[in-house]
Amino acid sequence: MKKRVVITGMGIISSLGSEVDKFWASIKAGRSGISNVTKIDVANLPTKVAAEIKSFEPTDYIDRKEAKRMDRYTQFAVAAAKAAVEMSGIKPEDVDKYRAGVIIGSGIGGIETLEDQHSILLNRGSSRVSPFFIPMMIANMASARIAMEYGFKGFNECVVTACATSNNAIGDSFKVIQRGDADIMITGGAEASITPLSFAGFCSMGAMTSNEDPNTACRPFDAQRDGFVMGEGAGILVLEEMEHALERGAQIFAEIVGYGCTCDAYHVTAPDPLGEGGAMCMKRAIEDAGICPEDIGYINAHGTSTPLNDRSETLVVKKAFGEHARKLAISSTKSMTGHLLGAAGSVEAIITALSLKEGFLPPTINYGTPDPECDLDYVPNVGRKADIRYAISNALGFGGHNAAILFKKYV
Repeated sequence: MKKRVVITGMGIISSLGSEVDKFWASIKAGRSGISNVTKIDVANLPTKVAAEIKSFEPTDYIDRKEAKRMDRYTQFAVAAAKAAVEMSGIKPEDVDKYRAGVIIGSGIGGIETLEDQHSILLNRGSSRVSPFFIPMMIANMASARIAMEYGFKGFNECVVTACATSNNAIGDSFKVIQRGDADIMITGGAEASITPLSFAGFCSMGAMTSNEDPNTACRPFDAQRDGFVMGEGAGILVLEEMEHALERGAQIFAEIVGYGCTCDAYHVTAPDPLGEGGAMCMKRAIEDAGICPEDIGYINAHGTSTPLNDRSETLVVKKAFGEHARKLAISSTKSMTGHLLGAAGSVEAIITALSLKEGFLPPTINYGTPDPECDLDYVPNVGRKADIRYAISNALGFGGHNAAILFKKYV
């Protein structure tokens, strides 16, 4: 018999704050965490805005010596994981260490370290490259560091599927618990890619906005959208087998009941124009949960504010839900958080779980000009109350990766 899986802890590091309550209050109010870029020089780049984290101090969470041996993305992950574990009330000393695991993903990993050490190599020679370069750069180190922090010796891996990364991490963790291989999984994603090389690369692709106004730059599903806004940070969840959580009296935020994963197998960056892979992904999550499409009340969309993605995702929803698509509430909270790439799905999983718990649909802000090809209910500009029982969070990544997580209100 399949085990039931619930969310008992959440941690966030984002441009909208590093406390879940304050972050959620900002999301409900439609506040934006997007601002002018200060971390790097963007004078010669077309994109001038990002969802930067302005005041993160790693030593608030991590020993100074160890923090220096971590890339920024790992620092974000460890900090968010500590907050999530604290919220969950789990006492690591009371846990069966081989039944507690970690799956943390990162789309890009330690690119800041890579750029810094490459500069040292060119300017100061190979002998000055840090011995910590490789373990700081590699994308699995967040999972490893969090496991070391708590002594969790169970299932541990790193997922890298571009912008679908943390949805895959959460979905894989859900399945590990559901099949009985773990009682607890720490999962999610972290990203710290506001760096000169990364930013220049996305600009060269033409993927990011050239709108210099941080207040309107990210406008998912709006006819004037022209590219995504990069964000940074981490979202980490504690998933737990339901009976294990109930036995220790844990607070439960939501239940995860379905997971779908497909690939477009179409193009390295563009979504399938027919929307078949994304639609099948949501259908599989619904089938996995054993419910009907009509049971879904809300979708937290991938909604990147790029011309191709938003048009394609609208088509995907229509293909997956038919006539019910017109009755669904859909919002892109990237309009407030920016696009955290490999961490996007986990930040949005936190939002979706809280949407179910509180019965509140977050808005898509900056929506002003309707697009005839994006003609569904995107909860424009102002959030609203709604008693929903099931919700899906979508993630779509370069390479055609699609991942959908299906959440159920816990009552």
